[in-house]
Amino acid sequence: MIEGMPDLRQIQPYLFEIPKTGGMLVPGRIYATPALMESQKQDESIDQVRNVAHLPGIVKYSMAMPDFHWGYGFPIGGVAAFDAEEGVIAPGGIGYDVNCGVRLVRTGLALDDVRPQLREIVHATFRAVPAGVGSEGAIPTPKGDEPRKIVTEGARWAVEHGYGVPADLDRIEDGGRYPGADPAVVSDRAFARGMRQVGTLGSGNHFLEFQVVDEVYRREIADRLGLREGGFVFSVHSGSRGFGYQVCEDSLKTMLRACEKYGIALPDRQLCCAPLRSDEAKRYVAAMACAANFAWVNRQVMTAIVRRVLARTLGLSEEALGADLVYDVCHNIAKFEEHEGVGKVCVHRKGATRAFGPGHPALAPLFRETGQPTFIPGDMGRASFLLVGKPGGMRETFGSTCHGAGRLHSRNAMKRMMRGHDLFKELEARGVLVMAHGRDSVAEEMPEAYKDAGLVVDVMERAGVSDKVARLRPVACIKG
Repeated sequence: MIEGMPDLRQIQPYLFEIPKTGGMLVPGRIYATPALMESQKQDESIDQVRNVAHLPGIVKYSMAMPDFHWGYGFPIGGVAAFDAEEGVIAPGGIGYDVNCGVRLVRTGLALDDVRPQLREIVHATFRAVPAGVGSEGAIPTPKGDEPRKIVTEGARWAVEHGYGVPADLDRIEDGGRYPGADPAVVSDRAFARGMRQVGTLGSGNHFLEFQVVDEVYRREIADRLGLREGGFVFSVHSGSRGFGYQVCEDSLKTMLRACEKYGIALPDRQLCCAPLRSDEAKRYVAAMACAANFAWVNRQVMTAIVRRVLARTLGLSEEALGADLVYDVCHNIAKFEEHEGVGKVCVHRKGATRAFGPGHPALAPLFRETGQPTFIPGDMGRASFLLVGKPGGMRETFGSTCHGAGRLHSRNAMKRMMRGHDLFKELEARGVLVMAHGRDSVAEEMPEAYKDAGLVVDVMERAGVSDKVARLRPVACIKG
């Protein structure tokens, strides 16, 4: 038992359960160690796990991954599946930044090959990829029919416009396209906000990071994915920017009205939702699909820009650079999936990542033997990890794993804690070059703000959900 949490019981070494009480329709489950649970005692996220368990049609459990912390409606790190006929969809279980996600790109170079020019690479990338609040202007603003194509075709639009190669599409979750997107249900305001921001990083916890493969745990899988110790790689973490934010903002008013219309009692207004069979839900799914496709275009364009910067700075052709996408995964999304024992469900992953196990038909042939790769970013001073899904996750978590380290301290708290610190020098002393548009954006994201990603991914591995393949150490980071 965790002190101060009398109704929480540990049922496995890395799994805690909140028994079904009151209006809860299912129990709550949290993947964590006792130490990770203690770190969240003052956080409302455990109550949010309970609240989600009240929603109509929820199946098996309301869950939280070990990087869980407080979010809007659902905890960040929350997973819940709803029966496709009797369940609901809740924008608070997806988030404002629809399809915020992260992708890993390997190169054919070792860190030692680029170390002499690393500072120049960082400066050139910082100039080429707009970052920060409201950042825009990476590419000409799409006009005419192009915005509609972006939000319906997804990453393929970017490839067809010269931002990447067709082989990239096989290494993006679901090929980089969410089906059923309908631009007609998206507001003009969302298009106005989003189309200026294609290919931009944004702010908050978004980043563009250069890394070295520090350790390989499963060599056969790493070899298949083209990763070797000492290899130079980069990752991009961003989402649907102002477009996705507006889609969520527009939907919340509709969902509040839907709860009244359909008589859905809520323990928290932030869990407003609509029955999956309703017109309100169908319109939201079609708008969410547009935002998901926008996000894949956004990351694809940034990847192409970084490839060009690296090649130009190092005096190489892009072919010689060998910057191949390893995988792109999304979090902050809901997907309709078939799962053994429950049939068709709508799985909400809010700050959680899909991690299907080996053999799953939704995976591209390249990944059916390994399981789905998932990239788990750490913080600016500590390692990130590449994982693959395991069969245990299919049985226990609807094929879901963590998505990052998980916050320990709020952004405002970090700004107070970091007063008087020379943040850029401190990070460089740890071996990480950092560029950002403002000191506050770095203070908010200092390593002290986060749990140790190594502890988080260990929980997922020991719980049989996902396996570690490689550890990646940051050497340079660009923030908004």
